[in-house]
Amino acid sequence: MSRPAENTGFTVLIPARLSSSRLPDKPLADIAGLPMVVRVAQRARLSHATRCVVAADDARIVQACEAHGIPVLLTRTDHPSGSDRLAEACTLLGMADDETVVNVQGDEPLIEPALINAVAAELQRRPDCVMSTAAHPVDSMADFLNPNVVKVVLDRAQTALYFSRAPIAWWRDGMAALDGAAPSNTLPSPAPLRHIGIYGYRAGFLRRFPRLEPAPLEITESLEQLRVLWHGERIAVHLSPVAPGPGVDTPQDLERVRALLGAR
Repeated sequence: MSRPAENTGFTVLIPARLSSSRLPDKPLADIAGLPMVVRVAQRARLSHATRCVVAADDARIVQACEAHGIPVLLTRTDHPSGSDRLAEACTLLGMADDETVVNVQGDEPLIEPALINAVAAELQRRPDCVMSTAAHPVDSMADFLNPNVVKVVLDRAQTALYFSRAPIAWWRDGMAALDGAAPSNTLPSPAPLRHIGIYGYRAGFLRRFPRLEPAPLEITESLEQLRVLWHGERIAVHLSPVAPGPGVDTPQDLERVRALLGAR
């Protein structure tokens, strides 16, 4: 496996949308005395990024960021996805097409700065790719079968071949493992890979992405990154040996992260 190159400078953009069906006002949720979006930005600032900017959809997020010295942009409220919001942010920041952007989700207050660096470096060493992301080995059958755990398969250069909510790559004797002829936690070898939801982009492609026709596979799987592959573009994948810290989607997730930070 080739090693990522040293970072030559990149921007972290953090999309932050106030409405959430499962956790209202999620970016402003208090975590050990700070709004979650501020916690995320503070973690991202520990990376090698030359700047870290929040792309918000509400004045309350802007106020929370400004109160804690976090650079922030107010973007439109009608963006259908985080990628669209970041595309607007790239334009507002006047970024050149060849600049590297890392999209750190606004609900990842335990994001590892080293992972951000690795995703940026992976894109910078791969001129044949317009995007980069990350993955780690799946270690349980429950995760392998879980449709909320997105899997990815790669080629020999660590370029994504496909992302799916289905268990891939599936091995010939896999049904025997499920039917009890083998231990219930038996997984194929080499281990399947779980996709980690962090993305690096070339700014020019990020601005172009919202104008690309949605892919049928993207609609079927509800995975936006399949649009990239469907249009013939390539995504480089950094392989992380460990899983990232938990994100926050639900009130239960929020309490878990609060407990973890409290323990630290």
